[in-house]
Amino acid sequence: MALKVGRGAAAPPFLVMDVIAAANARAAALPAGAYPDALGVIRMEVGQPGTGAPRGAAEAAIRALQAGAPMGYTEAFGLASLRARIAGHYAAKYGVTVPAARIAVTVGASGAFPLAFLAAFDAGDRVAMAAPFYPPYANILTALGMVPQLLPCDASTRFQPTLAMLEKLDPLPAGLIVASPCNPAGTMLAPEELRAIAAWCERNGVRLVSDEIYHGLSYGSVAESTAACFSDSTIVVNSFSKYFSMTGWRIGWLLLPEDLVRPVECLAQNLFISAPHVAQVAAEAAFDCTEELEANKARYARSRAALLAGLPAAGFDRIAQADGAFYLWCDIGHLTNDSLDFCARMLEGAGIAATPGVDFERDRGARFLRFSYCGSETDMVAAPARLKGWLGR
Repeated sequence: MALKVGRGAAAPPFLVMDVIAAANARAAALPAGAYPDALGVIRMEVGQPGTGAPRGAAEAAIRALQAGAPMGYTEAFGLASLRARIAGHYAAKYGVTVPAARIAVTVGASGAFPLAFLAAFDAGDRVAMAAPFYPPYANILTALGMVPQLLPCDASTRFQPTLAMLEKLDPLPAGLIVASPCNPAGTMLAPEELRAIAAWCERNGVRLVSDEIYHGLSYGSVAESTAACFSDSTIVVNSFSKYFSMTGWRIGWLLLPEDLVRPVECLAQNLFISAPHVAQVAAEAAFDCTEELEANKARYARSRAALLAGLPAAGFDRIAQADGAFYLWCDIGHLTNDSLDFCARMLEGAGIAATPGVDFERDRGARFLRFSYCGSETDMVAAPARLKGWLGR
């Protein structure tokens, strides 16, 4: 007799993880000197900063370990000193007063999302989001029995939801996820747009979830703004993975509305117990590493500029307005109608790994791909010439 497999097991894959595996295999099989630029596989598939944790954060962890700190469980919401430091960050950066009691330290943003979704929504609830979107939004909701409601966006809306789009929704969703800067397009909501969306959610009883994990990484004229400035009922998600360059430390946070503090705490106690203690120590110290972190950002900005200058001549001339994060969302409909196959051939033929657009939107994503430019600056500068040579062949 066949054994039951739960419906949550039907959640779609996060394809970028498969691309990582394929790129690793290609790199291992690649002979030395395979490319004229003397570089190996150029990694542009994943949003993982090549800069690593700031020195001050790593040294704080080393000191704590050498001192024999037990590194056991913390409170479910994390170290009081770290939560206070995060609250201070909101005051210093955004001018908004946030009680530390409303901050939950989480196992990365990836651990924050299921806590937020379980606390705010029920199985069967619809949660709206712009499409294209960060795949785990929809995949986590699906695994939890909730229903992603996709709002098709394009270059005309800068791949962001608009108030006019929301006002046409009938029936209303239980929640709305926004991301600014967003993944994959790197576009941002202007403060007045985010304010209007937050006000619409308040009026209509729609729980707003604001993904702000790319804050600190913006390059254009659009200002960063936290939804916490505009609504006390919003759930804000952030992380130390991107601007703070601490992906593998698995440390993030939630800024919660009052009515969800205790529910999320109970869920965190049962699902995660606490975020890793040593990562919390390092994260607190990372707030003192501004000079190094801003130098990292300057490196990303140079890579961004090199790609925006070089990719059009290589054949990638339809790129979304890249206000922030470290991604370029490219329309490749003039080159292919199968981004999955195109990216596989590009890895094999050009030695460049990128993420196919179908990871971010099942249907329209077939004509898009995402380049990440947070890796080696040398690699990013070399990528356009290599792509041009490959397409020319």
